[in-house]
Amino acid sequence: MKQAIHESQKAFENNEVPVGAVIVFENKIIGRGHNQTLKLNDPTAHAEMIAITSAANYLNDSRLKECSIYVTLEPCAMCAGAIVNAKIKNLYFGAFDPKAGACGTLFNITQSNNLNHRVKTFGGLLEDESKYLLQSFFEKLRLVN
Repeated sequence: MKQAIHESQKAFENNEVPVGAVIVFENKIIGRGHNQTLKLNDPTAHAEMIAITSAANYLNDSRLKECSIYVTLEPCAMCAGAIVNAKIKNLYFGAFDPKAGACGTLFNITQSNNLNHRVKTFGGLLEDESKYLLQSFFEKLRLVN
């Protein structure tokens, strides 16, 4: 989880919403990502999506069955769907997202019985540390505006 927080710091330094993600396979980080939607002009360039692509390339497989993903913020619907489609085994996230959280807060995509895969989901890990950069980022944004 600390490595995901480190990734979120990279986003913060680049004036992106500070969300970070890492994917672990056999106790090794095989995928990393942080938000890059502004840098890449890509609304899908969320931390989770970048980490999933990186891990899939590392394993040369679109299925990440024995992997765990660690994310600083509860994934949105797009990212939760990608996590399910990648068949990731476990999801660990830091802060809950009351405005877009799709892993238990607004929706529960990762646990839906309507889908062909369910992800073991654990929220609130290092929640205060995960929220700190997010709160700092939005405070700074409000001051600028």
